[in-house]
Amino acid sequence: MMTDFENRLQKNLKHTGKWARRQGINCYRLYDLDIPSFPLCVDIYEGHVHVAEYKANHGMEPEAHAEWLSGCLEVIGKVTGVPQDRIFLKLRERQKGLKQYERFSNESYGMWVRENNLEFWVNLTDYLDTGLFLDHRVARGMVRDAAQGKRVLNLFAYTGAFSVYAAAGGAARIDTVDMSQTYLAWAQKNMEHNGFRDEERYRYVRADILQWLPGPLKNYYDIIVLDPPTFSNSKMMLDILDIQRDHVTLVNKVLEALKPEGTLYFSNNFRGFRLEADLIKASRIREISGVSVPNDFRNRQIHRCFLITR
Repeated sequence: MMTDFENRLQKNLKHTGKWARRQGINCYRLYDLDIPSFPLCVDIYEGHVHVAEYKANHGMEPEAHAEWLSGCLEVIGKVTGVPQDRIFLKLRERQKGLKQYERFSNESYGMWVRENNLEFWVNLTDYLDTGLFLDHRVARGMVRDAAQGKRVLNLFAYTGAFSVYAAAGGAARIDTVDMSQTYLAWAQKNMEHNGFRDEERYRYVRADILQWLPGPLKNYYDIIVLDPPTFSNSKMMLDILDIQRDHVTLVNKVLEALKPEGTLYFSNNFRGFRLEADLIKASRIREISGVSVPNDFRNRQIHRCFLITR
């Protein structure tokens, strides 16, 4: 079975690696749960590898599982040519609320990585996610292409990658909003590293999005990016957010801050998500998941993405 895993990695590296080099992509998904008996995601980050093991009922005793996992990491290193001290492993399981954002290591192995002539700080050890969602690479490019002269609002902004792209696209103003001070500081670090330092044009707001909007910002933004978690019970929020249950209320409130004919990029990662389009107060809704999920993701359901016009 380990031979099957090695062969698949070699095949993926040949095809996906070649595609990534041709596209100038330095961070990409090499292996995406391709073989059920190897429930791993393997991501390349410029000479480093980030491996996420998805919790599964593998039926192995702890010692056997540790040996199997060690074998997987050995194969990954062999195929990619990356030494073991640059391969980082995390266990990924269904997370709720604050757990998905909690720090679980203090190693703080971080580095700047490049994507489309921009640079982003990633942390390969301390959190469940690295700071750069690779599956939103295409959508970030869409925002950059549309941002010239526009007012942009980035909600649930995480580390601000969409904000950096909007700034690179010439946005007139960008408001980056998140509930975490840690991630807002990270977003500002990303922005300033890429040369975007204008305090009047670029604001960072720590707020409960549901309470913050729309306030005095009705009809204000040309572009809004809304990428909420599937579930959140953050102490910053007055209410618990369940994206399937609450998306209509959330989207309609966000749309109030959008100019007429403005565009909302709404995405989420809830598998099985159903958009209740009839209840959303919009003139046009178009799903773009087919093009927004990058080619390096075998899982075409990694996210759902919609363009919503007020």
